[in-house]
Amino acid sequence: MKLFWEQGFEGTLFDDLTSTMGINPSSFYNAFGSKELLYKEAVQYYLDSPSEWFSRALSEEQDVRIAFERLVESTATEFTRADLPTGCMISLAGTHVPPSLDALRETMIAYRSMAEKMMAERLKQGVKQGQLPPTTDVDLLASYFGTVFRGMAVQARDGKSRESLQKIGRMALNAWPANPMVGRPASGNRRPGHRSNAHAHSYQRPE
Repeated sequence: MKLFWEQGFEGTLFDDLTSTMGINPSSFYNAFGSKELLYKEAVQYYLDSPSEWFSRALSEEQDVRIAFERLVESTATEFTRADLPTGCMISLAGTHVPPSLDALRETMIAYRSMAEKMMAERLKQGVKQGQLPPTTDVDLLASYFGTVFRGMAVQARDGKSRESLQKIGRMALNAWPANPMVGRPASGNRRPGHRSNAHAHSYQRPE
């Protein structure tokens, strides 16, 4: 997993794999069938273990805004761990491959889409619970954060610090849709001339 993560599928040579794993070519093919099948196993292991923080951040907080704040912080932390390659194994994988690896490219597209679907589902819960405006375009907002996180992965690979990634993530939270129902005084209690500070962001569907 670490080899593929650090060097990419094409950049990881067969000899690199057998040497690191301490097995001969015959044992490799008997165990895994092919380099591509091993890569898919390594990605699945990544999803089941090193990247499980993603789903945990989304699910353990009751408030959707706090959940995404935690997700931003976790992303910056996990992308800059000292014991793992920087960035994300999924974010940029398979974006530039020859036609012979189209199946692998499609697999990685599906994994990236899965992450955005998880975020969209969590945002939908926030809408149902009244934590987000009912007009929130949850698919667009999830896609936005997915784009931000992939950009953070690139920044991490380029050597940016954890603090820099945290600042990027926190800035992205400025796009969070304002909920006009939160903090609004009852109509009978409004002061003359009172104006609400709540405003609609671009991640709300038009009425």
